[in-house]
Amino acid sequence: MRLLRTAFMTLVAVFLALPLIVIAGISLNEKRFLSFPPEGLSLRWYGELFADAGWLAAVERSLIVATLAGLLALTIAVPIAYLLWRHGLAYAKALYGLGIAPFMLPPVILALGYLIFWTSAGNHGQLENVVIAHAIFLTALPLITTSLGFEAINREVVEAARTMGAGEITVVRTVILPLIRPYMLSGFAFAYVLSLNEYIIAFMTVGFTYETLPVKIFNALRYGYSPVMAVVAVLFMAMSVTIFGLIARFGDLPRLLGAWAAKED
Repeated sequence: MRLLRTAFMTLVAVFLALPLIVIAGISLNEKRFLSFPPEGLSLRWYGELFADAGWLAAVERSLIVATLAGLLALTIAVPIAYLLWRHGLAYAKALYGLGIAPFMLPPVILALGYLIFWTSAGNHGQLENVVIAHAIFLTALPLITTSLGFEAINREVVEAARTMGAGEITVVRTVILPLIRPYMLSGFAFAYVLSLNEYIIAFMTVGFTYETLPVKIFNALRYGYSPVMAVVAVLFMAMSVTIFGLIARFGDLPRLLGAWAAKED
């Protein structure tokens, strides 16, 4: 039985990894063809990426958007999670529901709503449009992770700090924040990675005026395939694997994935 389970999980892992292997192989193709296995190995397309100002500008824009959107989503999520954990206020529960609602809707519906809103406001095509849109869409991720972090806090430790004379701000700064910091970083990382790869909302809110990397890739496809696109995909995959690897190494990954530790008797 254990052998069958191992074989099944191996097959699933291979199935999931095959597209990544193909893309990595294409990025090393010496020819300008979409072919696998590659016809000769070359790092030519990696050099072309870093020599092309257009691609580098798109990468820079995506990194800026992802960083700002992740920080804004975290800024929105942490106070809501704290109010819900600390006071259990009714409006905090309502805000929690609003925070996760956008992530449950199809992105194309949200993108259309953002397009109508920013166009009506006369501000279409600006950086802040996609940052705010991504932050609202991705708030659910840091909201859920930080809520898990708050629930993991031993309230007796907090009460002990108050008993020793610490004020509310001091308790938050010296006790609560250090305990939930891994969960905050995990929530930011999730939002960051998804923002990097999001296309529909970015296209509908900024279009071609502030071209993020996913938008740049789809625009470039109109003029034909280039192995540079595979190079970009490989680099973003490597970044995502690194970020999630750090979460697995330093964060409470089983809890973030829904596995609650068994309570001690």
